Amino acid sequence: MANKAICLILISLLFVGVELIYQPTWESLDSRPLPSWYDEAKLGIFIHWGVFSVPSYSSEWFWWNWKGVATPAILEFMKTNYRPDFTYADFAEQFTAEFFEPAQWAELFQSSGAKYIVFVSKHHEGFSNYKSKYSFNWNSVSVGPKRDIVADLAEAIRSNTDLKFGMYHSRYEWFNPLYLADKKSGFKTQDFVNDKTLAELYELVKTYKPEIVWSDGDWEAPDTYWKSKEFLAWLYNESPVNATVVTNDRWGQGCSCKHGGFYTCSDRYNPKMLQKHKFENAMTIDKYSWGFRRNARLRDYLTMEELLQTFITTVSCGGNMLMNVGPPKHGHISPIFEERLRELGAWLKVNGEGIYSSKPWTYQNDTMTPGVWYTMKPISFEGNYVGKDVYAFVFDWPSTPTLSLAKPIATPSTKVNLLGYAGAISFKARGSQGLDITVPYISPATVPCKYMWTFKISNVAN
Repeated sequence: MANKAICLILISLLFVGVELIYQPTWESLDSRPLPSWYDEAKLGIFIHWGVFSVPSYSSEWFWWNWKGVATPAILEFMKTNYRPDFTYADFAEQFTAEFFEPAQWAELFQSSGAKYIVFVSKHHEGFSNYKSKYSFNWNSVSVGPKRDIVADLAEAIRSNTDLKFGMYHSRYEWFNPLYLADKKSGFKTQDFVNDKTLAELYELVKTYKPEIVWSDGDWEAPDTYWKSKEFLAWLYNESPVNATVVTNDRWGQGCSCKHGGFYTCSDRYNPKMLQKHKFENAMTIDKYSWGFRRNARLRDYLTMEELLQTFITTVSCGGNMLMNVGPPKHGHISPIFEERLRELGAWLKVNGEGIYSSKPWTYQNDTMTPGVWYTMKPISFEGNYVGKDVYAFVFDWPSTPTLSLAKPIATPSTKVNLLGYAGAISFKARGSQGLDITVPYISPATVPCKYMWTFKISNVAN
């Protein structure tokens, strides 16, 4: 009898194992459930750092804008500030990273309230921020910092925080001769894929075990050229992070917003309406660049109000926000980025209950009072669903004693609280027309937070 039971268990395990094997087809790959930690996280930090951080002018596309399309402003910048024979490769020696302290970065990202980071291992310039056998003399160990930045940061994140460590990787490189030859052939040859960029992806995953593989630079060629489906099948089936890894949607022409794990669709994607598929709003604190800019003005940075509005509307519609910072070449994150990150963390300490692990509600924003957006959390008792709590994020503190909301319908057990405020909050139900919340008078000494306040409406009917 015992032997029969063991056999049945082994057969069951074998059957489950077969079912969980993902084939290199989009139908199979897209059927993989998104690991739950990602949806629960809501906030990540993007870090763009590389040789482009040395000129720190225009954007991280500096090299392309200089030699690819010959932008007049950059031509003038180079003529005025550098010798005539200066090359982009010469910038690499000046990528010094002397103030790069991984533990300081880790502490700052943890304080922001983020739950994961995505670090640029290699951008379109082809420079690798790690020791790569596929990038001879064009990596951070051979030139510039003379250190494995990815390894150092991964160690600091995993040793000092509970954040997930993820990596961005650009599929193409602007001026790589192998890529240009493949492109000239109409992508009938795949030397660049086989010998360089795909080999790098396998190397990155096996060596650093990222929980997020954030692909980019895919748009010039189909996924068949990039061998994306084959890589993803390996990633989901055999890689050291196969059970927990999360991927995006940039795997070839026509894949964005259609295939992959979560969708990015476009940079700074914030649809402000409920989406059927999990998405990520990859955006920047600097409105105009992902990399550091020495000539950025104060008005070029999003204010805390703008950041929080972007964050709340993104989460309300089912997305995560991946907020980018661009460190200077020396590696010390600028005070304005630090201020934004720490203030966001302070806000989340008060309001995070309505953010982390929340779900989109039936309604994303209120129709009676502008500037009110919603999330919700289901209530369960002994594993059974018994109701829901709705969180109303108010962008502007009400100018009148009453906050009228059209969408939440109260029940006899409904209560209203203001997150971070210990006092009682009264309200009046208006049946199917919503409810009126009596806004408390709060002195500056007892205000829960500086921006964007959250009313928790418990046990709503709808």
